[in-house]
Amino acid sequence: MNRLLAVSAVVGAAAAAVVTTMVPAAARQEAKVDLSPGITASYLVFDRQSSRELVAHDEHKRFRSASVVKLLIALDYLESHGPGYPIPDEDLALLQPMLRASNDDAASRLWVRDGWEQIVTRMAAKIGLADTAPPANRGVWGYTAISAADVVKIYRYILDTADPSYRDFIVGNLHQSARYADDGFDQSFGIPSAIPGPSGVKQGWSGFGAQPKSVDTDAGLDATGLAMHTTGTVGDGDRQILVVLTLEPAGTSWQDSAARITAITKQVYAASHRSS
Repeated sequence: MNRLLAVSAVVGAAAAAVVTTMVPAAARQEAKVDLSPGITASYLVFDRQSSRELVAHDEHKRFRSASVVKLLIALDYLESHGPGYPIPDEDLALLQPMLRASNDDAASRLWVRDGWEQIVTRMAAKIGLADTAPPANRGVWGYTAISAADVVKIYRYILDTADPSYRDFIVGNLHQSARYADDGFDQSFGIPSAIPGPSGVKQGWSGFGAQPKSVDTDAGLDATGLAMHTTGTVGDGDRQILVVLTLEPAGTSWQDSAARITAITKQVYAASHRSS
């Protein structure tokens, strides 16, 4: 997840798009969450049954995506081939580890092969993502700009708008998320540890291991703090979509960051139940 590899290839063509919109927030609450000094957090909980945003805070703030962008890489792959496409075994061997165990090498191969930053451009236009932008350095996919609001839109598109076969593939793999990512990091922080019951998650983190020596950024991204994100669905039938994005000061340990985002997620989830 932290070896966001520099790569080179020909950029793919952008695709035509259909924009979807968020349902307006109704009686949404601004959750009161206790944050440790120096930590920045943004979050949003959306209930699919009532079509309501339940709890939110600074949901349009941009963060570097880390591996959350792998949702867009997988979705773009499926959209580009169309419903009914029999995914070859060699591509399954990339897509499944990327979604379940956050495999970076798989993401890099798909990123290069399918058009680099054009993956983000295509999906942002198709879904109607207002805050999402490709990385300034096209070879570092983890520096894609995202927001909690846009990540909720991505999940809503996958669950309720995209072809059901895409939903079944992506969300089915997220429900089989491995405790340990392929780079050895324990990715059970946040949703898996904070919320009881069924969940499907795509986690992200950046800065806890080796990083590129020089990464150009734009879109107002903080490139120095440690990023840790928990995103996914919770409840029977993937009823709620929950996204928590965080940045911590450099030098924060993995264990401390994981404990803090898990505590934040517990508070956000509890607040969403008070407002539902």
